[in-house]
Formats: sequence, C-alpha cells, structure tokens
Amino acid sequence: MKDLSLHLMDLLQNSIVAGADLIEITIAASARQDLLVIRIVDNGCGMEPELAERVDNPFVTTRDTRKVGLGIPLFKASANLAGGDLKIDSKPGRGTTVEATFRISHIDRLPLGDIAETITSMIAAHPEADMLIKLDNEKESFVLDTAGIKATLGEVPVTEYEVLCWLKDYLNEGVKKIFGGVLNEIAG
Repeated sequence: MKDLSLHLMDLLQNSIVAGADLIEITIAASARQDLLVIRIVDNGCGMEPELAERVDNPFVTTRDTRKVGLGIPLFKASANLAGGDLKIDSKPGRGTTVEATFRISHIDRLPLGDIAETITSMIAAHPEADMLIKLDNEKESFVLDTAGIKATLGEVPVTEYEVLCWLKDYLNEGVKKIFGGVLNEIAG
C-alpha cells in the first residue's frame, strides 16, 4: 500500500465485517520519541487466541472468497520496515485492538496519506457504526466523535453530502493542526 491511510481503511473494514458498531481510531505522534502510533480498537466479535496469534500470516484468513488475507500482514510489514512493530489483542465476544508503531524519521515510513478522506469514506459507507477519532502530538489533541455528531444532527443523516463535506474539512483541519510539520508530509 502506498500510504498509512489505506492500511487504516483496510483495518476499519475488518472491524465492520467483525460486527463492530463502535470503532476507536487513535493516531498519535511523539516527536520526542520519534514514534508514530496507529491504534484501532473495536467492539466486534473478536478472535480466538489461536487465530489472533496467526492472523499476521498471509495464508491465514477467515474469508471464504479467497485463501489469503493480506491486510494485517502488509500493515505489519510496513511497521517493521519503518523500525516499528504490530500488536494484536483480541477477545472473543469483546473485540480487537490492533496497534502499529513506526519511527517517524525512518526513511521507509509510509506517508500518512489522506486520513480525512479515508475516515469520511468509511463514515459514508457505514453510517451505522460510531467512530471515535483521536489525533495527538503530545502538545495538542483533536477528537471527533460521530455518535455526538449524529445526536446533534437529529433527523439529518450523517451521510448527507453537506455533512460529509463538513466532516472531511473538519478532519483535515485536525490532521493539519496536530501533525503539520511533525510527520513532514503534511503541508499547511
């Protein structure tokens, strides 16, 4: 994959397929530690320990349509190439946490990509799921909670064009505010 936002989209889709109706997305950068952390926590069906231990193998998948699953193995490879790692914690019936770390300054770290577009697309495609997005850079943080937005909107669906445009713009502002200059590929 060419950027981290595409990995994020794959993981969010995994959460949706697992039946999650609440997904927490945290993207945190520490310039002091030279560390980028991407964490996805969902309340989906979770995995048995045996599957969770092997899910980073491309030949382990729960899909019937094909015999390979590349999303998590590729995400782990991207983390490893950038001096980081990937951890998975999953409990059957409770959900799954996937956390990847990357060295910010590593030459092989993929660019962040269009996080706002990715998240907005997932909200549009899966309005039934609530997403809590947290961006952090040690000095400032940004939070977007779709459950709160839906409550404020009342009868107006979150999938309305104007709402989606606002969400994307708001997320873009948050990404620039939190990561502008820290991850180097985001220009203000």
